[in-house]
Amino acid sequence: MSIDTPIQQLAEWLRETTSAVAFTGAGISTESGIADFRSPGGVWSRHKPVDFSDFLNDAEERRRFWQIRRETVPTFLLAQPNAGHLAIADLERGGHLTAVVTQNIDELHQRAGSRRVLEVHGTAMRVHCLSCDKRWTAEEMQPRLESDDLDLRCDGCGGLLKSMTVSFGQTLPADVWMDAMQLARKCDVFLAMGSSLVVYPAAELPQTAKRHRAKLVIINRDETPLDPIADLVINAPIGETMTAVMAAMTTDRS
Repeated sequence: MSIDTPIQQLAEWLRETTSAVAFTGAGISTESGIADFRSPGGVWSRHKPVDFSDFLNDAEERRRFWQIRRETVPTFLLAQPNAGHLAIADLERGGHLTAVVTQNIDELHQRAGSRRVLEVHGTAMRVHCLSCDKRWTAEEMQPRLESDDLDLRCDGCGGLLKSMTVSFGQTLPADVWMDAMQLARKCDVFLAMGSSLVVYPAAELPQTAKRHRAKLVIINRDETPLDPIADLVINAPIGETMTAVMAAMTTDRS
């Protein structure tokens, strides 16, 4: 089957809906030059993740946490939204898409113009004090990461500083998760894009959408465990695919 056929089908479903939800993983950001943390050569292949309890209790683990951030955040700051991010923002502006739920921590959706973004794993682009919740941008914090003292403390109350990501061993933000599940239950098209769909609980979302009769669309370079239950699977780059879908949505169907 040629790729034109699924693209035309997806364009028709999106053209007819006002309640689609996009769910994005690392695969959409790799097209902006941000490496997948879990891929060979990615961050987790070079660094053992810092567990949240270890971050709280071990100064050396806190320093290691910030060393990893010192390595990764500059790439986030330089990255630009790609065609996939821009298409999602356009779908929202056009009234076809309700929200984007993302596993990513780079804020590229917001920079692309998406207004309703649910970050189930938080964001690396902001830092806060775990005690008083004073906040800084990642760009403001980056000069401090170049110092030798990486046990960072709040200049207001002396509390521990941490990027606003959800660390291993840390619970997902309950309000964000409840909103994401509600969106999955109510949407009629669920677009899973650039996610391996193996990380839980986030991978529960497309299954929830499918159980509630949404059309499940998976756009990913590789196969996923949920391909067998999907209504449509496109194994192709996201930016290229969504550029074609957006063009097809504006084409006269006559």
